[in-house]
Amino acid sequence: MTSLRRSHMQPRRKAPSQRFNIIASICVLAFAGGGVAAVFNPGPAPQQAFAAGDITGSTSALQQLGPSGFPLPRFVVLKANKVNVRRGPSSDHGVAFVFQRKGLPVEITAEFENWRKIRDADGAEGWILQSMLTGIRNVTVADWAPDKLLSLRASPTNTSGITAQLQAGVLAKVESCDGQWCALDVEGHDGYADQSMLWGVYPGEVVD
Repeated sequence: MTSLRRSHMQPRRKAPSQRFNIIASICVLAFAGGGVAAVFNPGPAPQQAFAAGDITGSTSALQQLGPSGFPLPRFVVLKANKVNVRRGPSSDHGVAFVFQRKGLPVEITAEFENWRKIRDADGAEGWILQSMLTGIRNVTVADWAPDKLLSLRASPTNTSGITAQLQAGVLAKVESCDGQWCALDVEGHDGYADQSMLWGVYPGEVVD
């Protein structure tokens, strides 16, 4: 068994129960017929699971242009391993919590000058400097069914072979999405995942 450990984010100062650390690991399980598939385990499950529809970032289909000329809401990812999230759109506002995971997807819901209001996969909100965000697309496996593994498949069908099993919270790079399936890269494992089970892309969204 090979284990990869990664820190997700620091506890929120006011509500530590709503933040947690993710420990990512890879183990290999044998399947009938002699095949193998990697199982990606993000470690401790979130303390609060959400149902589809609870989080704007997983359900929103309506967009408008913000002051920057880009759509609101929209998904971006964190540009650094440490990003302060403030309670308001200036450095005079206190730090609400700190992200510690480069590449984590967040949803921009509002803009003010060079500040962006964001929401994370747990529903926590705050303001981040625009320079700490990038338009690269990543996703995490949604925690709507935290005890269920999401299959990464060899082709975009439910009957194709399974190349890996992903637990809630696992981070993946988006290669493309057709509105139903997303082609992902997870630690060098390529495959397709059900788009509705991913947080970081909208239902039906096409990503080239």
